[in-house]
Amino acid sequence: MNLLKKGLIRGLIPFILFTVTSLIWTQFEGASAISKSLLFYGLIAFFLGVASVIYEVERWRFIQQILVHYLVMLVTVFPTLLLSGAYPVDSIRDVARVYFLFNEMGLILFLSTYFMFKWRNRAYMREQSE
Repeated sequence: MNLLKKGLIRGLIPFILFTVTSLIWTQFEGASAISKSLLFYGLIAFFLGVASVIYEVERWRFIQQILVHYLVMLVTVFPTLLLSGAYPVDSIRDVARVYFLFNEMGLILFLSTYFMFKWRNRAYMREQSE
């Protein structure tokens, strides 16, 4: 399966789930901030799913994959966060605050998944050698 198709599948599944949940919420509770938030979460999940295949491009070094992934997140997820209404963006200072939060959370998520993968891989390799 080519990477684009794989990325679209990874992105569309959570997007559809969030969209359906938002529509059901709207049907029973009426339009609300929660249903709007669910749509934005679905959009962010879509971007994350599509971008996840970046780490499967074998001809790229890991640092290139990280940089491309960060740039993709910067032009997709960051503007979505600004437009979602989840954060006040009344001034450039507010936008900078969201930008730093975006980077802080990205770093935390990256390091946690990186080390979990490393530890899991180390345990797997140890098990294979026994």
